[in-house]
Amino acid sequence: MRRFVMLLLAIAAPMAVTTAARAQAADTAAIAAQQAALKKLDWMRGLWRGTAETMTPAGPRKMIQTERIGSMLDGTLLVIEGKSYGADGTAPFHAFAVLSYDQASQKYTLASHAQGRAGAFPFALTDTGYTWETPAGPNAVVRYTATFAGGSYTEVGDYVMQGQPPRRFFTMTLKRVGDTDWPAAGGMPKD
Repeated sequence: MRRFVMLLLAIAAPMAVTTAARAQAADTAAIAAQQAALKKLDWMRGLWRGTAETMTPAGPRKMIQTERIGSMLDGTLLVIEGKSYGADGTAPFHAFAVLSYDQASQKYTLASHAQGRAGAFPFALTDTGYTWETPAGPNAVVRYTATFAGGSYTEVGDYVMQGQPPRRFFTMTLKRVGDTDWPAAGGMPKD
């Protein structure tokens, strides 16, 4: 019996090492699929500035909106920072998101963090940009729709409740103001 156990261990040990090594190896096909999917959003990369207007309980609020968008992990992730500035110099809105693509499901996901809230939301490409949605109560969603045309990047937010027309609460219109190597630049060196 002991001899049998030793034989099993002799066979199982190399298999375990092979499995562990495989877990650390790069999945080049997945990386290529992710890079290709995110390349469709190359138009977003860079520095953007423009205006935004959001509806508040006190009425519309106008702000200067900025977006800083770059890639990470060899182009397999798109990283987005959105920040608005009020007339008084404060930043009433600050958001961070990571856009990824899963080649197995062939779907994009936007992991968003803003205003004390976070979640992962479905993201879909359109002919002129993208859409993404977040739940907003029973039978309701908040739908963001972005378009890119003529060098302008516009995103609108609508509250959509089943059986009612959408109610627009957010609009931003941005112009590209430059390139960025953020966030990949300035990484920690090996020494």
